[in-house]
Parts: sequence; C-alpha cells; structure tokens
Amino acid sequence: MVDTGTEISGASYRTGSNYIYNMNLKPLGDRVIIEPVEKERGGKTKTGLYLPESVDNEGPEEGKVIAVGPGKRIEDGSVIPVNVKKGDTVVFHKSYGAKEIKVDDKECLIVREEDILAIVG
Repeated sequence: MVDTGTEISGASYRTGSNYIYNMNLKPLGDRVIIEPVEKERGGKTKTGLYLPESVDNEGPEEGKVIAVGPGKRIEDGSVIPVNVKKGDTVVFHKSYGAKEIKVDDKECLIVREEDILAIVG
C-alpha cells in the first residue's frame, strides 16, 4: 500500500503580493512543506568576528516538515515514497523552485525532496 502523504488545512498560497486563504493543502508527488527554523543572521561569531546579515543568505537552512506528498511516480507507474515524514527536522536548500505559502500565519515553503539535504537527529 502506498502512503498518500499528509494534508494540512488553514493554509494560504502567495500569488505576488496577494494570499489565497483557507485552503486544504496536500503536497503532490515528491513535494514537501517545510516550516523554516528562524536562525540568527549576522552578529558576532564565537571567534569574535562580526558578520553582516547577508553572509548567511546562500547556505542551507533548517526546518520542520509539516506535510509530505505520496512520492515520485516513475515510468512503470509505481511510486517511490518520500524519505522524510511529518515532524522530521531537515536541512534543505532553498532553491529557485521553492514556493512560499502561509500556514497558520507562519511562512512555509513547498520544496521537492531533492532539495532536502539531510534529516537532523
């Protein structure tokens, strides 16, 4: 039996500067909805150096998985399940394909499984 993924409600999708509210979201294929963990930008390092906020913008981010699609469908019609599950903390790369959404007034991202680099813990 193939897991059909997870669904979340109370989400809104951003289209330009507008939001479409009160949707039930269930990611399709190998997409995953992630709530990014806020990390400090800039400031003083352990060695005493001061870094501007722009230094950390390119690197990988950490977040919590809040919904998962069923997996990627391959040529023979079978589905390869996604390797993460709801509740996992992951390290991911925010690619150009990441879509911003709001879930319960929190900024979240829809990313493909290939943008997830590791599971923390």
